[in-house]
Amino acid sequence: METDLQIDFFRWSRFFDVIPKIAAKFPVTFEIVFFSFAFGAILALLIAVVRIKKIPVLAQVVRVFISFERGTPMLVQLFLVYYILPQLIGSLLDIDTRRWSRTLFVIITFVLNEGAYLGETFRAAIVAVPKLQTEAALSCGLTGRQTFLRIILPQATRIAIPPTGLNLIGLFIQSSLVFVLGVMDMIGRAQAYAGQTGHALEAYIVVALFYIIVNIALRRGFAAWEGAHGNKS
Repeated sequence: METDLQIDFFRWSRFFDVIPKIAAKFPVTFEIVFFSFAFGAILALLIAVVRIKKIPVLAQVVRVFISFERGTPMLVQLFLVYYILPQLIGSLLDIDTRRWSRTLFVIITFVLNEGAYLGETFRAAIVAVPKLQTEAALSCGLTGRQTFLRIILPQATRIAIPPTGLNLIGLFIQSSLVFVLGVMDMIGRAQAYAGQTGHALEAYIVVALFYIIVNIALRRGFAAWEGAHGNKS
């Protein structure tokens, strides 16, 4: 009996059977990460500008926002956005959010979090570019916008890429939390498979492999981009 239990603990047949089931939910994870990172980067750039320009009131609000986002667990932020945001939208804008998908609330949560973290990264990268270059560009007749786009932004991008890559990897890993809101991602599918078959090991090993593979791919991609960009400069 003990031998049978040990043999049934893991089976290659179940391992290969669950791979396509888990892979079918990878687009859900990819969609969450893609839109969260894209819109989070836009929000982060706005936050960086507000912080650098020290816009009255907004700068103080942004500072509190960053402290909250960076000082609270992502799980807490997910619950706050999912349960409190609909009430705020309903009371302030009279909009019914009951038909909004749970994935949308997840993306909103991640966008806010990415905006806070990347905002500080972008701000530090922009500030790291010597002010003398800005003064030189302006003295040559370039406008403030031209100076930022042609002189400041390319250099700030090179500085920001390494931490931004690590942030994207962290976002991909944290996306595994979305199953707590009932979003059927890879983790959610693994849980469903475990509930249906009574065997969870194979499913979670497959999920772990997916995360490892994507993690390695992202790291190598950013390393290659940084290397190529560094050679050009």
